[in-house]
Amino acid sequence: MNKIAALTEILELDPVNAFARYGLGMEHLSQNQLDAALAEFARTIEHNPDYVPAYQMSAQTLARNNRGDEAVSILHQGLAAAQRTGNTHAASEMQALLDELSF
Repeated sequence: MNKIAALTEILELDPVNAFARYGLGMEHLSQNQLDAALAEFARTIEHNPDYVPAYQMSAQTLARNNRGDEAVSILHQGLAAAQRTGNTHAASEMQALLDELSF
């Protein structure tokens, strides 16, 4: 069974499993399926608004694909989530990307 099938099976049993949903997004990203990856990151955020890595990867993916305005919006949301959860490392990385995109 491939990774996408395995993660999809997990999500059928537990649709709000943040780790599996994020992992599915990452697997789509590794296969250059950008829209599918972004959709999974968005679902992760929808069900788990404090799952900071989903904001971070979503913003990075958007930025790399010339969708800076969307990335900036996600980064602001991600920074708020990082502050809520005390994730200073991710906040620092997201702030650096935000600063880069703001120029």
